[in-house]
Amino acid sequence: MEVKAAIQIALQDQDAEIGPVPTSGGGKMPEPELDHLSNIIKAFNEQFGNIDWKDADKIRKVIAEEIPAKVSADKAYQNAMKNSDKQNARIEHDRALQRVIVELLTDHTELFKQFQDNAGFRKWLADTVFSVTYEGQSG
Repeated sequence: MEVKAAIQIALQDQDAEIGPVPTSGGGKMPEPELDHLSNIIKAFNEQFGNIDWKDADKIRKVIAEEIPAKVSADKAYQNAMKNSDKQNARIEHDRALQRVIVELLTDHTELFKQFQDNAGFRKWLADTVFSVTYEGQSG
């Protein structure tokens, strides 16, 4: 589980720049992120709670955390938010969301394909996952 969690939080190895702190705006407190995530999950449950997901908790986490993080990191969307109006930013957001969904599908499809078709990969994955998950291991 630790290896899986470490993979999920790994950052891309690339140069980044932090923008300046905005000096405009009122003293409004931003909405706490936890509240925002719980609102996403509540809305999801209200609209799609009737779908029989195989792993509903995982789907909720992907929808509430992973997808928004990846869409927010999309360079074209970031550029549109900085340099365009809300309507154009929405168009680029929808494109970014499409790219993220395709990426998720591609990643999992490729993993499945390698597992099915590549005996060396299948053995390596089986050995690795077993050594990480087997509680009676030594060392």
